Amino acid sequence: MPPTNAENFRLTVLNPGGRDPEQQFHSLPAPGEGPHPPINFHAFAACTSGAFHRDVRRAIRENTPVLLLLRGDFRASERALTELKQEGCTVAVSLKETGLHQIAQQLRDPAKLSRFMRIVAHADGCIATTSDAAQIYQRVRFRREPGTVAFIPTPYPIKDQRWDFSVPHNEQSGIFVGTREWDVPSRNHFAALLVARELCETTGEPVTVVNLDGFTGGRLLGKLNFPKGKLQLIEKWKAYPDYLRAVARHKIVLQLDRSHVPGQVAGDALLCRIPSVGGDGAIERIAFSKTCGEGRTITETASMALDLLKNAELREAVVAESQELARERLSFEAVRSQLANLFANAQGTSAIDP
Repeated sequence: MPPTNAENFRLTVLNPGGRDPEQQFHSLPAPGEGPHPPINFHAFAACTSGAFHRDVRRAIRENTPVLLLLRGDFRASERALTELKQEGCTVAVSLKETGLHQIAQQLRDPAKLSRFMRIVAHADGCIATTSDAAQIYQRVRFRREPGTVAFIPTPYPIKDQRWDFSVPHNEQSGIFVGTREWDVPSRNHFAALLVARELCETTGEPVTVVNLDGFTGGRLLGKLNFPKGKLQLIEKWKAYPDYLRAVARHKIVLQLDRSHVPGQVAGDALLCRIPSVGGDGAIERIAFSKTCGEGRTITETASMALDLLKNAELREAVVAESQELARERLSFEAVRSQLANLFANAQGTSAIDP
């Protein structure tokens, strides 16, 4: 099943034992169609007109290269790799959770670490959705060809007009806080809320926060004393298109996340055509390099956010640049080509023990 060229390349994403149902991406679904939107790892299948599976035998029947996700205790992933290789499949692997704190949490158990080392060493290649993960894979696979590890960011359907959630500028107001986790130190959610409150007091712009922690989260937010009537809460899960419509009504997305995650918050901002400010995920660093948080202090981020809230032309310029960069590096077409190249390099490599 050799990959041919980028235009004809198809990929099967396998999440063994996962909960997501199988999904065929013969064409790009419109918002709301299908069991899962074409984002995150589903986007790798969607951008290649491929498939997403949780059953190994179904994945094998697709007769395409496979991206195998590593999740849980990695037992199911290791069994799946053995079975796929026995069937002659070309297999690249990736951790399903690739933020720095998530990688550390997964690999602190000796048994899981041992399985991870074996899987990464025996796979034909590795796909990293963050540059940090790529460097980890490269060091585990130090005896293998360097071209079999690639940092490939998760793509977004930027060029499809159905996925353009932009709204007129005169219908936008306020700040959308991109983080929601109080208990993950690298998310810096509390600090982001303080910056948002400061900006609210300075500009009068409302602030929207996702609170899925119920009464406890509401009490914490109440202690911050936002100006009366300026704090808006989203307290129930929304379908992805409805969530994007809510985000698009804001002037900016603000966060201070330092987790080096793939960057879905910034990806959402791309689909909404609004600036993302302050995060350091892979998408931020590619599409929003002038407003991301990489190498910047909280004070610098707050200053950038203030300028953007006050200046519609500046927001428009940031959005225009982000769309251009996304088309070049994050679009379905661009990432499909990157995937085809990685699997062409990985084709036929032999496993070497670490």
